Amino acid sequence: MTHQAIAVTRKSPSRLFWERFRQDRAAVGGLVVILFLILVAAFGGPLASAVTGHSVNEIVPNSQDEFGVPFGPSSHLWFGADAEGRDLFVRTMYGARISLFVGVVASGFAVILGLIVGLTAGFFGGWIDTTLSRFADVLLAVPQILIAIGIVAACSTTKNGCVGGLLQPGLPVVIAVITLFSWSYIARIVRGYTLSLREKEFVESARAAGASNFRILWQEIFPNLVGPLIVYTTLLIPSNILFEAALSYLGLGVPSTEPSWGSILNDASQLYDVAWWLMLFPGAFLIITTLAFNLLGDGLRDAFDVRTER
Repeated sequence: MTHQAIAVTRKSPSRLFWERFRQDRAAVGGLVVILFLILVAAFGGPLASAVTGHSVNEIVPNSQDEFGVPFGPSSHLWFGADAEGRDLFVRTMYGARISLFVGVVASGFAVILGLIVGLTAGFFGGWIDTTLSRFADVLLAVPQILIAIGIVAACSTTKNGCVGGLLQPGLPVVIAVITLFSWSYIARIVRGYTLSLREKEFVESARAAGASNFRILWQEIFPNLVGPLIVYTTLLIPSNILFEAALSYLGLGVPSTEPSWGSILNDASQLYDVAWWLMLFPGAFLIITTLAFNLLGDGLRDAFDVRTER
């Protein structure tokens, strides 16, 4: 009786992840769109200005009729003109930079803060867990947009900003406010994972070997949180982009000289009934960006979850 050797090919977790991720066409499409938007944010504004010959805040001649209504899309103005007579195409391209920058940076700060709080609360437990968890619950319970409007308005009306001048009007205040109301989501998620991981055998083995709490947190528990953190970060970024857009739409975001998609929509709110393009183009970019990040986040979650069937 002959025995045939059966070759067993072992695949690394990273290879399994990429194989599963590539099967999700929606997630791959979302990633492609995000990469394109990053290129737009990095080079789109200057390139649009070079192609059209219009700067971001330049009032284009003959861009409004005798009643002050801006002209729509044409070969001269690809996306039409805004209420001030500026090139909407150029401003939309520059707006990608501000919107993505605020969304990514605020999400990064929120993830770092939420990770620290969640790890601390979940690992040590007791009164530390109770105090930090209840503080996070309070932030989740308050009307965030109303409190954010108040903070941004208060910090933007004075030349010295807030917190002893640490937060200056404009982008710093917007990023700080969005971070303030975003980290609690991440903290609760990290706490839940940490509560489960701290009871695992590898943690007990590290503790028995004399490892310090700091080493256990960052060398044993943290690596197991990287996957979930990546997934929830991709879902948090579009939420924060919309948060910035809401503040800018209410006139409390970045200055008008630094266009974002939300501030462009705010400028369009007075003329949307006679100038449809003012809402269409920045709104379409905002929707596409949000959808792309959500599709990517869903795909990453399925790729990391080995229980998901394909």
